[in-house]
Amino acid sequence: MTERYIGLMSGTSRDGIDAVLTEALDDGRMRVLDHCQLGYPDDLAQELATAATTETLRYEQLGTLDAQLGTLFGRAVLALLDQSGLPSAAIRAIGSHGQTVHHAPERDPAFTWQIGDPFRIAEITGIDTVAQFRPRDIAAGGQGAPLACGFHAAQFASADETRAVLNLGGIGNITWLAPGRAVTGFDCGPANTLMDDWNRRHQGTAFDHEGAWARSGQSIPDLLTALLDDPFFERPPPKSTGPEYFSPAWLRTRAGDALDRARSEDIQATLAELTIEGVRRALRSVDDTPPARLLVCGGGAHNTYLMERLRQSQPGTRVETTTGHGVPPQQVEGAAFAWLAARTLAGQAGNLPEVTGARGPRVLGCIIPGGTGRSRTP
Repeated sequence: MTERYIGLMSGTSRDGIDAVLTEALDDGRMRVLDHCQLGYPDDLAQELATAATTETLRYEQLGTLDAQLGTLFGRAVLALLDQSGLPSAAIRAIGSHGQTVHHAPERDPAFTWQIGDPFRIAEITGIDTVAQFRPRDIAAGGQGAPLACGFHAAQFASADETRAVLNLGGIGNITWLAPGRAVTGFDCGPANTLMDDWNRRHQGTAFDHEGAWARSGQSIPDLLTALLDDPFFERPPPKSTGPEYFSPAWLRTRAGDALDRARSEDIQATLAELTIEGVRRALRSVDDTPPARLLVCGGGAHNTYLMERLRQSQPGTRVETTTGHGVPPQQVEGAAFAWLAARTLAGQAGNLPEVTGARGPRVLGCIIPGGTGRSRTP
């Protein structure tokens, strides 16, 4: 019997919700059937940015954001169903990552916090919803991230060559897939989060379209060195991070008055180089021999300048997007959480302890029955 799942992803770029319709295949992969994106209103995006980078937040504000996002996630599912012409009964379950407002795996006690009320998603759609994937891994001593590595392995691994998957969302992360070797994966530093924020401040747009503004500038070597001196880049995995760490305040502290003295386009070019160098160091830390292929996903895959710089920085590797491997870049992370929902409902572990550092494999997430309050059988 065909089982379809919808994955909902709202990443650290905070630009909106990707809803991805998938079909589970017998070999453990997912076939992507349809996709839609629901953008965040500007005021909501700004509230989420504030929530992710501020030290304190009123509980009324946090509760309101949680409810608003849960409603938007539910609407994104309805929009996808309407677009695909499928009824809710055709979907086995929804996997919702939620919107991370704070990720603190190094705290004592460690915690991670995602909002986007999954009870509202289940109520609005009538579909069983799986959510809160990260906290179980955290409770088992893991980083809670990255969780998409298992999906990357199922979807993109090859028996004939070593591949790496690079997700360029707000934060960058890699998954190393070598035949006969355990999967390796970790966050490698900021990808779009700092560039997007700098672009909004100085260009007034949500992101640097195709990296044109960064291309117009010149990277500042001394500034790049100062940014890369952060100990995160040299810390061995398992490791994960977020925009609450690589924040505008982090940039100001690391860069000092260089932010005021340099041309704004040169700062943008330097932030682009920070992304590229973080990726280069991450790949080199796994193996001195470069992967045969680097598959790029996430919003950064559409940044022409970043892709050019990646190819220049990885001369021994074929750098391409995931499109040629069955999943367009913007749909990979959503498909990953559809895959994780299927794993949860099957009673199978969703984390990779060798990636997150957890004490062992764990079934992730909470299952919330659909709108009737009764979980449906496949």
